Amino acid sequence: MRLKKALDRSARPGDGKIRTAERDMVTLGIAIAAVILFVGTGSTLMPKIVEAWFFGGRSPDLLLTNAMLLNIALLLFGWRRYKDLREEVQVRRQAEERARELSERDPLTGCLNRRSGPPAIEALRASLAPSGEEIAVMMIDLDNFKQINDLNGHQMGDMVLTTIASRIANALPNGGILARIGGDEFVCAAPFQFGAHEEIQDLVATIVHKVSAPISANGMTVETTVSIGIARTDRPFGQSTGAETQPADTNALIHRADVAMYQAKKRGRNRSCWFEPQMEDELRFRNELEAGIRAGVQAGEFVPYYEQQIDLETGELTGFEMLARWQSPRYGLVSPEIFIPIAEEIDLIGELSEQLIRQALEDAKEWDASLTLSVNISPVQLRDPWFAQKLLQLLVESGFPANRLEIEITETSLHENMGAVRSIVTSLKNQGIQISLDDFGTGYSSLSQLRSLPFDRLKIDRSFVSELSRDGDGKALIEAIVALGKGLSLPVTAEGIESSEVLSQLQGIGQMKGQGYLYGRPEDAETTRKRLESQNMLRAPHPSPALGERKAS
Repeated sequence: MRLKKALDRSARPGDGKIRTAERDMVTLGIAIAAVILFVGTGSTLMPKIVEAWFFGGRSPDLLLTNAMLLNIALLLFGWRRYKDLREEVQVRRQAEERARELSERDPLTGCLNRRSGPPAIEALRASLAPSGEEIAVMMIDLDNFKQINDLNGHQMGDMVLTTIASRIANALPNGGILARIGGDEFVCAAPFQFGAHEEIQDLVATIVHKVSAPISANGMTVETTVSIGIARTDRPFGQSTGAETQPADTNALIHRADVAMYQAKKRGRNRSCWFEPQMEDELRFRNELEAGIRAGVQAGEFVPYYEQQIDLETGELTGFEMLARWQSPRYGLVSPEIFIPIAEEIDLIGELSEQLIRQALEDAKEWDASLTLSVNISPVQLRDPWFAQKLLQLLVESGFPANRLEIEITETSLHENMGAVRSIVTSLKNQGIQISLDDFGTGYSSLSQLRSLPFDRLKIDRSFVSELSRDGDGKALIEAIVALGKGLSLPVTAEGIESSEVLSQLQGIGQMKGQGYLYGRPEDAETTRKRLESQNMLRAPHPSPALGERKAS
């Protein structure tokens, strides 16, 4: 055991290198000594050896001859060791070069990586400074790359990344730099003459065009698009004068290009966008909203509001649609048009929606049994295979009747994953929940989709209803939708009724439900309860058992 410990202690890191260095020093000493001996003895001995061999002279002293031969052997040994050392140094240099390359290059695409990209851009910028040229930094992000990976596999995803990187590199001018700084994010820099921004615009257009070409591999074909944000070193786009005219450093340029790329995504993807100073304020506000939404969900700041649904023929109240509102201590009452898209992007819509539905079911338990509750479902929630089970669990917890709950699914969600939507809708229908197709007419649903999915109602999009007051084609469209619903035995609800004129035209088209500001704006739970109480449409409380009955129990 002691011997093993001693051996373990002796095998410390670096010991091999130390012993090698010691042997190299010994070898060098032997070689130097051999050279000195050879010079010292060879100058007198070599002439005698030559004379003895060629002219028959007296042979030199045997001891000196052996010593010289030993010197020659030592010199050969030293030369051999020197050659080995050179080869070892060369191999070590190649290994170090490979390690440096791996530390600076992305192993998949061969581009510079996050570590080496910004310094390379800074070096390019410094080299152009004497000539007066500027550089443009472009942040490039592949649109919907996660979907490409999910649908086609990671091998195809890797092929897409390598192909896109190659296409971008080929589009860059001489001296351009390309780096991959994230999963599907690239940053590149290109020089241009001061003020010649059209050069960069043409370059960006070329990149967009080349990237959009189909990519085929393993029997599959993928078409990709990119969103590009652009920042430049002279000054922000559109700003000719002002305080912010000093060139930004490289990290600031990359940040600005990233901000501009986010704006390109926001404006519809597959496009480019130059950085403008106000974009940073928008992004900062967006980040504040994200943080506020996350904190608000935990603090219960999101509350349900209720919009009345009316039978247009009788004028009777038939139910309510739940609408989300954010009662923010900082921003006040925030509309869902602001926070719902953000909650979907940050993958918080599921938790937020479940919180609202749970509260709405508790509120609706007090309503008259003739009233229904409609709830909008985000397309993001329909991607959750457990959504139906979660909703049924909420119904069980609240005790709210399933046949009084109506789930509204937007028409555009049908095109994302028809199989998943069919499974969820069927599961909910089997439990007695009603299913409505919301915003009908905007998503181009086919008749086969309407027949294959067990919908209970069609909701006409408010954009069609609003056209009734402008003498447009809205009436003809609504008549067609009502006729289609009648043919498929699907009742219709019209959204966005805001005037008596629109109401009158809808009543002339056919029997349907309606909702809109004509009947009042959405109200919170307490105001809704008071409205129902005034109309005697609250459930009668269960009579409390008599004292004797309680004691008996």
